[in-house]
Amino acid sequence: MKVNDNIILGAGGDYGDFQYVKDFVEQKIIDEECLDDGFKLKPKSLYCWLTRVMYNRRSKFDPFWNTFVVGGIQDGQPFLGTVDKLGTAYEDKAICTGYGAHLALPLIRDALDKNPNMSENDAKVLLTKCMEVLFYRDARSFPKYQTGVITKDGVKIEGPNEVNQSWEL
Repeated sequence: MKVNDNIILGAGGDYGDFQYVKDFVEQKIIDEECLDDGFKLKPKSLYCWLTRVMYNRRSKFDPFWNTFVVGGIQDGQPFLGTVDKLGTAYEDKAICTGYGAHLALPLIRDALDKNPNMSENDAKVLLTKCMEVLFYRDARSFPKYQTGVITKDGVKIEGPNEVNQSWEL
């Protein structure tokens, strides 16, 4: 979901829990706008807030069954962080959740090692390759996905994109 002009929030896991947290985030954005103090929510602030929300629910033995990825631009620098259902959080240059953390993350890290200043087009090609690998390896997966692109000009959500399927062997 697009949070504001410089933050995107991705989620995996239970969709009902995601909708519940999404309502919290949307209310937080409304509260920020009502203050009318010239400040907007920043990616690190949302990330920190989500760690507290997720840890609080875990401590009540009623966790949200989600993993969130927060991406954005803060002070001209890219930010990428993740928070899981236990409130465990970390920041990195590349983050994948679920099965992607096992299969796609090594592909992404290898590509970033070879080309640290990857273009947007190269990143989309890499993402397409990763989604194809994940689709073919996970029998429960769905062939459609969305991509979020964050630039200094703002945030845009693209898709749904579809994995090209070829079962001829």
